[in-house]
Formats: sequence, structure tokens, C-alpha cells
Amino acid sequence: MKRTPSLHFATGTAFLTAAVLAPALIRAQQGPPPGPPGGQRQPGAVASTGKKENFVSITIEGDCRVIQSNGWPDHAPGAFPRRGNPNTAAPQNYVFRVPLKPRAAQEPSRRPGWFFAVAVNGVPFEPGTAEAWHNDRRSGWRYEANTGFLDLGLDEHHAHVQPTGAYHYHALPTGLVERLGGDGKKMLLVGWAADGFPLYTAFAHGDANDAKSPLRKMKSGCQLKKGPRLAAPDGPGGNYDGRFTEDWEYVQGSGDLDELNGRTGVTPEFPGGTYYYCITDEFPSLGRAWRGTPDPSFAKAGGPPAGRGFGPPPGGPGGPGGFGGPDGRRTNRPPPPGFPPEGPPPR
Repeated sequence: MKRTPSLHFATGTAFLTAAVLAPALIRAQQGPPPGPPGGQRQPGAVASTGKKENFVSITIEGDCRVIQSNGWPDHAPGAFPRRGNPNTAAPQNYVFRVPLKPRAAQEPSRRPGWFFAVAVNGVPFEPGTAEAWHNDRRSGWRYEANTGFLDLGLDEHHAHVQPTGAYHYHALPTGLVERLGGDGKKMLLVGWAADGFPLYTAFAHGDANDAKSPLRKMKSGCQLKKGPRLAAPDGPGGNYDGRFTEDWEYVQGSGDLDELNGRTGVTPEFPGGTYYYCITDEFPSLGRAWRGTPDPSFAKAGGPPAGRGFGPPPGGPGGPGGFGGPDGRRTNRPPPPGFPPEGPPPR
């Protein structure tokens, strides 16, 4: 097995080096061996020191990029606990594995409760929330974290903290973007999705296949549905306004990106072209499914979030809900129109 020397980064250092970047052209190839579930530390991995300073190590092992980190950002996080989020941020022990040569699956992959991606500073991305209408995980109505209706205590970097102490991003990691030189000057690689495809900010070439074409901000193809929601007991009622994931639908051709918030084109790291995801200002911010097959190392230890430790959502008493039912069962409610169907449950 070929292995490059580890690249260890501490606070204040640059991240985008040759070993971080994948080969220029993605070719079809069998995916990598599974990684440990939940980003858990595997035997022989260097454990977090517990210090509240950024640590990330990126190595190339065979056909995999292995990203080991303590999950602490390379920028000052917001103050936690805070209103809407009573949790205290703490260093973690993560080991994420992504294929160097990812390939598209026949159908988009969905894994409820998994991290979507990991940033180049080692902090994970998670687009969805555990909060559900009436705290009923079977209701099919999931609250959104980044549309302004539910206070989950997001800081200025669009991040907050899980009950485990895990700091994670829900949208554009503004502090990381600033440390990487700012946005809009070039296509900016900020992370790797669980299926191995790269994750960029919203700025991309107007002509996807022309690296000399001007940059412009990509827009999502998702739009608010029109009219009222289902009324109780089948839904929360009221008009679609964006507070629930189910308030949105993908409309083909209405934006620059596909239903997974991605597109295919050239990038600085992939001049021969690749599929890539973008982080948009508008919903969904981050993709809710993967074009390829996500590595099991992005499954959170212990399964989907239980939602404990956040303020209760409006419209329901008590603690928040989450993926599946209160007893762990999964809802049979179909995904919003235009979104890919749910795949097999995580193992």
C-alpha cells in the first residue's frame, strides 16, 4: 500500500497542498475500503490531545484520502453555550476516508444522519437537523437550520455544537473561507464530500467547461412551493415559507446546479473536469444526498442525532425530534418533489 507522509496542520497554517488535492481527472474505479463509523478513531491513529486548537492530518493511502482531525476549527468559533444551543464545544477524534477517484452511482445516495462532508480544516459539515414538527420523527416535517425560522444557536460561521461537543458547519464556513484567502477570487475548495467529490463555495466558472470564463455565484435550483401546507394532523399548516425541508422543491432549469447542489466542470484542482458540489447562499446550502457512494466513516457514532441539547422547535412541546421515528423507526413519507428517493438505511 502506497502511503504519503502525513501532513499535520496546526492553527495558522495553510491547508491546500499537493497531498490534499486529488488527481486531475476522476476515472471510474472501485471505491475504497470502508472507513470506521462515525469518524471514530481507528487503531494506530493519533488521538486528540484535548487542546482547543486546530489539528488535521491528511494522508494518501492507496486509493483513499484519509482525513484525521480533532474537529476544532482553525478560526475562532462562536461562544458556546449560547442561546439556542446549550452545548459546549470540545475536541473530537475523527478519521474520515474518501476515495481519490470517486464515481457516480446509478442513483443518488441518501444516508440520514451522516455527515455530508469534511472541511479541509477537519470540521465536518451536516446540512440537516434533528428537529421535527411536534417532535415526531415520523411526521415527515423537518425544520431547517439556516432559513432563519428556528434558533439553533448558529454562530457567525454557520456552525453550532452537538450534545457530544462536536462543532460542525451547516452552511458556508466563513472563518475558513477568510483563512483560505477570501471568496470570489477563484473557485475555492473548502472540503471533500463523503463520496469523494470536492466541495466548493458558490463561485464557479460561468461556462462549466471553460477555466477562463468569469466566475459567478451559482444558484440552487430549489424553490419554495406555492400554497398551504397540509393541516394538522397531517402537517403543520400555514403557507410554505422555508422553515421546513419539505417546503422546498427542486425545479429543473431554475438554477445553475442539479438536485444535489452540484454540477460537472473544470476546477483549479481538476482541470480535466469533475463532478463537484457547491455551498449556496439559498436552500439547500449543502446537498442532501450524494452523487456517488458515501464512505461509512461519515456515519456518526451512535446513529442519527437524537436532537437533545437544542432549544425546542416552535409547534411542538418538549425536546426536538430527528431522523426516523421516536422509537428509531424510519418514516415512510416520500422525499420532497424533485429530490432523490431515500436509499437503504445506514449500516
